[in-house]
Amino acid sequence: MEDDFQSAYQEEEDRLNGALTEIDTVLERLRSIPVYTGSEYTEQVLEDSREQRRKDLAKLRQEPYFGRLDFQGNDEDERKALYIGKIGVDREQVSDRPLVIDWRAPVASLFYSFTGGTEPASYEAPEGLIEGLVYLKRNVVIRKQILERVADTYNRDSDAPAVSDEFLVYRLGENKDNRLRDIVSTIQEEQDKIIRAAKNTALIIQGVAGSGKTTVALHRLAFLLYQYKEQVSAEKMIIFAPNRMFLDYISDVLPELGVGNIAQSTFPDWAADVLGITLPEQDTAETMNRWFETAGSMPEITEETPGRFKGSTVLMEVIESTIKLLETGAVPEGDFIPWEGAVLRRSMILRWHNEEYAPYPPAKRKERVMARIHRWIEMELKKSPSQAALKERKKKAAAREKTYSGKWPKYDPLMIYKQIFRAVKVPEHWPAAAPEIIPQGVLKETVKELKKGILREEDLPPLLYIHYLLSGNDGGDRFDHIVIDEAQDFSPFQIAVLDLYVKGHSFTILGDLSQGIHAYKGVHAWEEMQTLFAPEHTAYHALTRSYRSTMEIIEFANGILSSGVGSSLLAVPVFRSGNPVRLISYADRQPAAAAAGSERLSAVRTALGALSGCEYRTVAVLTRSLREAAELYDALAGQFEDLHLIDGSMTEYRGGLSVLPVYLSKGLEFDAVILADADSGHYGEAAWDAKLMYVGCTRALHELWLLHDGQLPPYVQLLGEETVSGWPDSQ
Repeated sequence: MEDDFQSAYQEEEDRLNGALTEIDTVLERLRSIPVYTGSEYTEQVLEDSREQRRKDLAKLRQEPYFGRLDFQGNDEDERKALYIGKIGVDREQVSDRPLVIDWRAPVASLFYSFTGGTEPASYEAPEGLIEGLVYLKRNVVIRKQILERVADTYNRDSDAPAVSDEFLVYRLGENKDNRLRDIVSTIQEEQDKIIRAAKNTALIIQGVAGSGKTTVALHRLAFLLYQYKEQVSAEKMIIFAPNRMFLDYISDVLPELGVGNIAQSTFPDWAADVLGITLPEQDTAETMNRWFETAGSMPEITEETPGRFKGSTVLMEVIESTIKLLETGAVPEGDFIPWEGAVLRRSMILRWHNEEYAPYPPAKRKERVMARIHRWIEMELKKSPSQAALKERKKKAAAREKTYSGKWPKYDPLMIYKQIFRAVKVPEHWPAAAPEIIPQGVLKETVKELKKGILREEDLPPLLYIHYLLSGNDGGDRFDHIVIDEAQDFSPFQIAVLDLYVKGHSFTILGDLSQGIHAYKGVHAWEEMQTLFAPEHTAYHALTRSYRSTMEIIEFANGILSSGVGSSLLAVPVFRSGNPVRLISYADRQPAAAAAGSERLSAVRTALGALSGCEYRTVAVLTRSLREAAELYDALAGQFEDLHLIDGSMTEYRGGLSVLPVYLSKGLEFDAVILADADSGHYGEAAWDAKLMYVGCTRALHELWLLHDGQLPPYVQLLGEETVSGWPDSQ
């Protein structure tokens, strides 16, 4: 066995050296070609192509490839060793195989889908289904041109069993830094199916914590750009993430995959930009304070909760009927008379409005009708008998044209929104009755806030819909594809509005209902989103395997979910074992080295000192509220140099040691997590509390400690070997 390994290692080292030599030769030749700076279009295109190849090859030199697949198609005479990497590169000389095959190429799908066995394998190619035999599947780790690891996950010529998880476990065991990384070398079969799914589909992905949902979605963008390069462009794609810090956290993945220029935003930021408004920063803080800052007293959530109602399609129908009524009665009564003796009949204006300009949305239709009226006035002015009459008629016409325009509806989205809710006085001829369908509680709260000039995130989808119905897309191109992360926190109304801004219902919608801690605005079941699309335009995938945490952490978190939430959406762990989850009471005897202070503060300080002293790059203390996080940070900052407070206002995740409320940790992951105050005084018996604790526990990759006052919630139990009480003996 050792001889086989040495032989494989030597073989791959020789191949690597040969590949690097070939890459360097090509790169040197390309760099020797003078950079074209002229204005000839064809030469500019050629230079752009050469420059992109220079960049690709320079990047490829460090880590040329990560996998090898030996495959022989049924119509081929011999098996071929195919090397797969992040960037595909052809050889300089004509060959039957590239130097490196792009991981997105059809044949590369075999590297991800083949899991062993002697049966024929197949993949879909442009020319049809290709069948054949896989002889070898090998993972390699190359860093800075050095071959570090060789691992065969399948070898048809060997009696050794397939060890498909061995390389995956090795990569998962690596410590985290302050950025999400690509998984191109360890994509699993179920993830690959999602990545390569057809473009014009609203793809809904339910993925347990740690299943790689976000990373899969980012790799899907890279695949779509490769597979549909003639139909889509990076500039017409967008990623919606929960906050700006999370956008920073995921910002390195696409560049690592050779993809740039994809817009990344939060929904409020994008919506405000489309509407041309500025949202007050305190809106998010006020919302978080209302729902998260008072332990055990979360307001009841019903279908009449403002965020739930305003996020429903019911409000869409109210808005749509109102706009239709406004449009129907838009043309003012009576003929238009710019001066005595000149008459533009209302019947003619109606014909322009209802027939000639019917394809335009209301606001643009009004613009064109008023422009037509202005041209008619100019034609009539030419008939003036004298300069004096012309001057007088111009003056009257300008005043009456302005007055006439003012009789049309005010096509302002915010004004119409206020009128629908009766937050302002409606015009005398306002066509719509007060919508009785709006719950009184929602109506009262919205009127109060609109009168104060307050706009909430939940008001943005209605405003966007009004804007779209009035003005269309304002001439802007629709997106080729939209990714929505943490989609369980989106409302059906948000998805329906975004569907107006994307071609062919092309979405990747990903989230986890078990982490639905923003249930006051998000969906409670994926059917709320699926029903927005025709069955042929949507698909659903479930990712149940968790790659983030150790088996002990996942089993413990599953216990919280099944006992506290009654959920069946449980994670299946990868076989990666670690230390047990540790439950530590503040009253437990602390190590002699513990600093002075209250039992709680001293315990947090000791735990942070112990875990930050290990070889972990990222350690987080998670609190129940932002107030408690700020207090702990103030008390600990002087003793831990690399400590950061994450309070929701940050746009950058710095890694190292962090203190943050549990509700701001969603989407992030850390090598070790200390969940402070994991007791019934901070986490009640409600399913929402259990979900909060579940989110906190599933942030941990390798180590999870829960600190408490001795009174644990009923869903936190010592479940078995995956948990242990008290401080480690080594402390």
